[in-house]
Amino acid sequence: MANTTEAVKATLRSGKFNKNAARRVRVSGLIPAVIYGAGIESQAITVDPKSILKILHSESGHNTIFDLNIENGAGAKAMIVDWQYEPIKGKLLHIDLKRIAMDKTMKVSVPVMLSGIPVGVKMGGGVLDQVLREIEVECFPGDIPSHIDIDVTNLELHGAIHVSDLPHTGSVKFLAEETALVAHVTIIKEEEVVAAPVVAEPEVTKGKGKPEAAAAPAAPAKK
Repeated sequence: MANTTEAVKATLRSGKFNKNAARRVRVSGLIPAVIYGAGIESQAITVDPKSILKILHSESGHNTIFDLNIENGAGAKAMIVDWQYEPIKGKLLHIDLKRIAMDKTMKVSVPVMLSGIPVGVKMGGGVLDQVLREIEVECFPGDIPSHIDIDVTNLELHGAIHVSDLPHTGSVKFLAEETALVAHVTIIKEEEVVAAPVVAEPEVTKGKGKPEAAAAPAAPAKK
């Protein structure tokens, strides 16, 4: 289940919300953020980037639902929906949070994790190809899986796993087509090397301009 018991502390921001204000927030060791959703007006807040990075690097990642405790404001269950890194140093610059209603279903994408080495790879010389790395599901927030596990050990050469083969439970609904391909064991055929056709080189005429006509025979000498 994609939840953590550790709460994230936040402080309401006030005043101007421009680049200079955001820079001052980062200098103080925090990062600017926005929380919205659940029919409540959006709020500008600041949070500790360390607590956010801990969530992003957790098993459930950005699908983690956590308690957001806002100083002098109403707390909420929240989820990270967008984040921005500094392109050179990789520091976290800004995040968007969404309020989560625990009694309403929601749609999220969760990673598909394959485990084991297929028999078709070990014995058949095949290659495992994972086509679907994430799958969209619908469920209550408390039932969001951190990932979907699939054991591919018994997958033979040319064998395939489809969405219909995933572990279906009453709490999680897969939104992809049941026939959608998740992974299969295939053979990579070597490309045939086609010899380039031999092109005869054109005859080279020495000299410039048009070829000269054959010389006429010399006239007989007068007696």
